[in-house]
Amino acid sequence: MSAYIVKRIVSAVITLFLVATLTFFLMYLVPGGPFLSEKAPSQQTLKALHEKYGLDKPIWVQYLNYMKRLIRGDLGTSLKMRGQEVNDIIKTRFPVSAKLGLVAILLAVCIGIPMGAVAALNRGRWPDRLIMFFSTLGIAVPGFVTATVLMLFFGVRLHVLPTFGLTSPLHYVLPVVSLAFYPTSYISRLMRSSMLDVLGQDYMRTARAKGLSRLKALFKHALRNAVLPVVTYLGPMLANILTGSFVIEKIFTIPGLGSQFVGSITDRDYPLIMGTTIFLAFLLITMNVIVDIAYKIIDPRIKLK
Repeated sequence: MSAYIVKRIVSAVITLFLVATLTFFLMYLVPGGPFLSEKAPSQQTLKALHEKYGLDKPIWVQYLNYMKRLIRGDLGTSLKMRGQEVNDIIKTRFPVSAKLGLVAILLAVCIGIPMGAVAALNRGRWPDRLIMFFSTLGIAVPGFVTATVLMLFFGVRLHVLPTFGLTSPLHYVLPVVSLAFYPTSYISRLMRSSMLDVLGQDYMRTARAKGLSRLKALFKHALRNAVLPVVTYLGPMLANILTGSFVIEKIFTIPGLGSQFVGSITDRDYPLIMGTTIFLAFLLITMNVIVDIAYKIIDPRIKLK
């Protein structure tokens, strides 16, 4: 286990290095610049700004300087939000996105797993058909469409839920449901398929033949084995919710890291683009390592290499 963790950490460092390198050079290939959106800046002003932020140097020199600062944990200074460090922006914005994403993940897991289990236990009956209908709908409909429909119905027409900001518990309802709708649907289908496979295994029939009650067999044997594919999906689910939150935060005017990331791309704020990309990549890689370790804990038969 320890050797596996060390290998994954080394792999994570290499992956982060590649992400930082690719993002840096691809970012400079995009036409435009951070100061071109301002009102007709003079050539002298542009030259002074480029010198101030080191953008007048060759790209490989900028790359080396950035990597040196990155090793020290310095993500630079925002070009658009003057005087604000990227580290401080992430510290301020990320807790908002993390709280929103965590609630959405808990909602998806707590609803998706029971839905999938119920559908499997009632295969071919109306609960199964109903759950599969909503699961298919949740997978087919994009998150921004779900968010727009919820906003129009509950916010504009019924006036029962707020449609922007996160100043009260009610403000979380619409964005959390919008974020959790797709992963809940996917987990329910994944859980149903896995549960049906487990219920048809020989050890389940043996357990029932030995007199084990159906409820005990389900909780002791079926659920524990059927939930493994869901655990594997937790890493990608985090990625989906984080990337999905970029659009959701824009729609509901939530001051999180996602909306800041989208704004940084529009403004060509190079340090903020780099900082948020590296931070999100680090977060996703770390979550994938944790999921792999949790997979081993749930099923000790699995060999980690």
